[in-house]
Amino acid sequence: PEPGRCAHFVPRKRRFCRMIPAPGRRFCGEHGHEEEQNDRKRIPCPLDPKHTVYEDQLQKHLKKCNSREKPKPVYFVQDINAGLKDVSEIPEKQVPLSSLSIEELQNLITRLKKASNGLELHLKEQILSHQALQEALSDPKNGESAFKHLKQQASILGNMERLHLLGPGKCFVEFGAGRGKLSHWVDVALENVESVQFLLVERATTRFKVDGKHKRRDSIFERLQVDIQHLCLNKVPILEKKKLPVVGIGKHLCGAATDLALRCLVESYTTCCDGKDEEPAQKRCRAAQTEVAPHKSAGNESTTEDQKPVAGIVIALCCHHKCDWTHYVGREFFKSVGLGPVEFHYFQRMSSWATCGIQETTSKASTSEDSEAQTNDTEEHEHTLSRTASASDTLQGILSVEERKELGCLCKRLIDHGRIEYLQQQGYKAALQYYTEAAVSLENVLLTAVPNPSVIPEPTI
Repeated sequence: PEPGRCAHFVPRKRRFCRMIPAPGRRFCGEHGHEEEQNDRKRIPCPLDPKHTVYEDQLQKHLKKCNSREKPKPVYFVQDINAGLKDVSEIPEKQVPLSSLSIEELQNLITRLKKASNGLELHLKEQILSHQALQEALSDPKNGESAFKHLKQQASILGNMERLHLLGPGKCFVEFGAGRGKLSHWVDVALENVESVQFLLVERATTRFKVDGKHKRRDSIFERLQVDIQHLCLNKVPILEKKKLPVVGIGKHLCGAATDLALRCLVESYTTCCDGKDEEPAQKRCRAAQTEVAPHKSAGNESTTEDQKPVAGIVIALCCHHKCDWTHYVGREFFKSVGLGPVEFHYFQRMSSWATCGIQETTSKASTSEDSEAQTNDTEEHEHTLSRTASASDTLQGILSVEERKELGCLCKRLIDHGRIEYLQQQGYKAALQYYTEAAVSLENVLLTAVPNPSVIPEPTI
């Protein structure tokens, strides 16, 4: 072991523990039981078995353990954005895709193609950039991985500018914020703009945050450590006080998190916590029951001023294989084309076929100098996709790689179209577009939405 470091050897990492033991000790607190002092026994913590604690100090440890349940913030409302969970709709046992017979698979593909008839499958390219990132994009110190992230962030900002969403007097809510890089660049782009607020929503604690780079006095950053499923924006103190129009943003918002974020913005932000005695969760459930109908009246009630409560939505989509029927906002669309939870289960699994070619890219990236940063950057989920494109899911020998990719893309567009129809029914003009090249990211589709009175350059999908 290194001088002054713990003497415990970690087989999994093939190195000694790097923690610093107390003066006069050979082992750190986690591995102190190896010194067998006074026969004190260490046991796994009941709150988090990933670490241990002395048995005779258990009660003291439970009071300060970082894994203990903490008081819920004021903006926490249980399942406010979860959607209706009709247990009768969901089969108790989901049959794996690899267990389907050739006839069942062919029938599923036929239904997929039939449901996709008439949908706009060839998306328009809106690969843009923004002046705020030009210096970083031309910096040779940035490696290939960082350059790809910067190109995506630049295009997202370019699309926000195209939709006139970069301006004063707004609150930018970044869902799945991770290190907060997207909000950081929005802040850089608005350096001469006053009255700008940022809310960074992330359920997990995050390392290597860029929050310290925000030096402007006029912009305010606040982190909300909460699952999007339970976030009531109306109860966030800064929004409750100032009633700012919100712009929802996200870079690679993973699977069901996109659906949760859409509900959080266009439903719960408008309808929850309006001062009545009814519980917000009950109110949310009642609103969800009528999700087919346009919510124009609800929108008018909450917008006594000229501006809508949600000024726009710009989200880079990701990980359709992690979508969930109970949270999915496009359930009514699926039902309208004769599909249900069973088909949705198969289609969301098949969506990973669209990124089968990412395995080689991922293996190369894992050896780069940026691999540690990528592991800790929760805003990028591409490394997850390769694990879903395994032999058990791709049914090798039945479909070729190109056929799987084509069907996977079809599944993605079908799922995304359900989201588009949902936003249209909620009073928004929504669209899908390619915002970056496939060589930069295979997850290269951007969902944008603005209130109906606004103008969108391209036709609604």
